[in-house]
Amino acid sequence: MPESADGNWLAIDFGERTIGLAVAHPLTGSARPLDPVRNTSLEGVDQALVDQIRQWRPVEIVIGLPLDGEGNDTGMSRRIRQFAARIAELAPDVPVSLHDERLSSAAAANEFAHRRSQGRARRRDAARLDSLAAAQILDSWMREHGKA
Repeated sequence: MPESADGNWLAIDFGERTIGLAVAHPLTGSARPLDPVRNTSLEGVDQALVDQIRQWRPVEIVIGLPLDGEGNDTGMSRRIRQFAARIAELAPDVPVSLHDERLSSAAAANEFAHRRSQGRARRRDAARLDSLAAAQILDSWMREHGKA
């Protein structure tokens, strides 16, 4: 992917079993899902994320923050904040932002169901659902920040 002064953005949708990833660039204006990372060990996740950061060289990392219906923190959002701090340690030169993800998982599931009904997705593609959610998070973040 070509580089510009703006560079790539990398989105992360943290999950207990799978971590979804997506990337976007200002020239494309939309996020695309990447292969998800299995969340089986802290060391494995850290290495996989460092590899993705090296590959995509993001100028910012956006992490989905699950809030409750009123916009308050939950147990999971507190874990996400800790995860974001760890990402900031793994990539100290890259800003890390948290973005409200309340609707991203539902939107990703709806998009997957629609694509499946049209024959454009298979059951085995469901493994990428977390990365579709990461793409939804990144698209939302780009719209909110005038980058889409």
